[in-house]
Amino acid sequence: MRPILQFGIIFVFLAVGEFVVKCTGITVPSSIIGMLLLALSLKLGIVRLEWVDRISAFLVHNLGFFFVPAGVGLMKCLGLLADQWIPIVGASVGSTVVIIAVTGWVHQLVRRSMSRRQRRSVGI
Repeated sequence: MRPILQFGIIFVFLAVGEFVVKCTGITVPSSIIGMLLLALSLKLGIVRLEWVDRISAFLVHNLGFFFVPAGVGLMKCLGLLADQWIPIVGASVGSTVVIIAVTGWVHQLVRRSMSRRQRRSVGI
């Protein structure tokens, strides 16, 4: 499929995500809603992977380029960042520790569950 059509499919899901956010008033970003809807559509077979694989690979390959506007925005707020660096660093470190702990905990739960399931299937 042509890249412009693949991009169109991704854009449609972004637009649907925007519509869902506007209609429901939820605080989740529309791009996240669109991405979840695209993932669900791929899983259910509504959208085939071949329809979006080339443009997705291109976007992932050039992902760093999309962070440039955010970096420029941070530079514009450098004075605010200088005044608030302690809470920013504290929140960053704290959230990193929480994410690592929760990820480890979930990993342990999944491994235990898989181990039990495997033992049941073997008959131990």
